[in-house]
Amino acid sequence: MSILDLFAKSPFKPMQEHMKVVLHAVQQLTPLLEALIAGDTARLDDARRHIDALEGDADRLKNDLRAHLPKRLLLPVDRRDLLEILNLQDTIADLCQDVAGLLVEREMPVPEPMRAPLLDLARGVEKTCTHSAQVIFRLDELLELGFRGREADRVEQMIDELGRLEGETDELESRLIKIVFKLESEMSAVSVMLWYQLVRWIGNMADCGEKVGNRVRLLIAS
Repeated sequence: MSILDLFAKSPFKPMQEHMKVVLHAVQQLTPLLEALIAGDTARLDDARRHIDALEGDADRLKNDLRAHLPKRLLLPVDRRDLLEILNLQDTIADLCQDVAGLLVEREMPVPEPMRAPLLDLARGVEKTCTHSAQVIFRLDELLELGFRGREADRVEQMIDELGRLEGETDELESRLIKIVFKLESEMSAVSVMLWYQLVRWIGNMADCGEKVGNRVRLLIAS
């Protein structure tokens, strides 16, 4: 289906299709880390290839949407707001690819104290991004009701919940960072730096998911 066919169905359909692909990439994060912890290089490579393919699909959808998004929208929505949401969604897929690439390109054994917290963080990120996607999937209903009324209130409540989930993910990220620093004496300086970067990348996915919701809140308020 072409991007124009998606636009014909709904002005938000291409963004929703993009978010579906992004979410599929995020859902590969936990299997990727499970393979890393198990030392299963075949599964690790397979998860990385899957994430690479999904990130490529997300890029194609993003570029098509940018190319075909009308300069003037006959909608109660600013074109720049839609592009900002699209960029935030795409950043999530980019971060997934960055994490997968580093874990495959450099041997990164996971110290035992980091294993459960690392998987908890990945699951927290997936939960947050899934909720962010649910907000994006409500855009059609919001449009039908002019971004007002009960549907707007319901979406605002969803965005509040999204903020709570992102806050929980922040706490998981902070705990894991503390564990990384406690293990400094057991790892090389380079490994500590790379783990710090990886944990930040993973946490930033949830942060972008929350920002998507906040941009939708601005659409409701405008």
